[in-house]
Amino acid sequence: MEKKDLHYYAKVHSIESFGTVDGPGIRFVLFLQGCNLKCKYCHNRDTWDMNGGSYASLDDIYAKILRYKNYIHPNGGVTITGGEPLLQVKFIISLFKKLKEKGIHTCIDTSGMFSISKDIEEVLKYTDLVLLDIKHIDPQKCKDLVGFSNEKELDFARYLSDNNIPMWIRQVLIPGYTDDENDLLKLKKFISSLKTVEKIELLPYHNLGEYKWKNLGFKYELENVKEPSQEEIDKAKKILGIS
Repeated sequence: MEKKDLHYYAKVHSIESFGTVDGPGIRFVLFLQGCNLKCKYCHNRDTWDMNGGSYASLDDIYAKILRYKNYIHPNGGVTITGGEPLLQVKFIISLFKKLKEKGIHTCIDTSGMFSISKDIEEVLKYTDLVLLDIKHIDPQKCKDLVGFSNEKELDFARYLSDNNIPMWIRQVLIPGYTDDENDLLKLKKFISSLKTVEKIELLPYHNLGEYKWKNLGFKYELENVKEPSQEEIDKAKKILGIS
């Protein structure tokens, strides 16, 4: 990969200028390239490789965002997702500093699978909201599903709570993987221990990204998993206390 100053350049997968599902309001959504997890259900398999995507400069991305400022401000904002955006944390720090000078709401969509480094602490100072994807509340099941146990992401959630950083908790509901009643009860108990959770989002599994795995020459391990029924979704929501 070509060497660039990581404070002023990002490896970008794609951009969505009028996002409505990744945080409050209408949002400019920046999908960064690269991921450190191996989620079996990933619908953006093409974002994993850091050698994919293309470089974009801080100035160019900032200028694009400002062109949409009248649409995303004041009720929406900017969401950085991926892939795993915190792999490019230095760039996000630089971008969020500029956005906060303009009063633009900032959001990061992350797995939280990171130790709390100085860079993580710094970026969270300029982050208004974290969309935290809890991959699985059980550490071994989490490792089987995404390649890593869940200790770091749970510690990340506790850090957000202890430092008064708002978060939305997200979990993908996958039949046979994340829909066990006891696991959902454990997840509910964990969430109840956090002080800054503003919302819980249950995201029903879908296989719309399966073709990306096959196009890249990889086996899609969940090809025989069905999407959850409305009854299964309603049951999980009831357990988690989602209206």
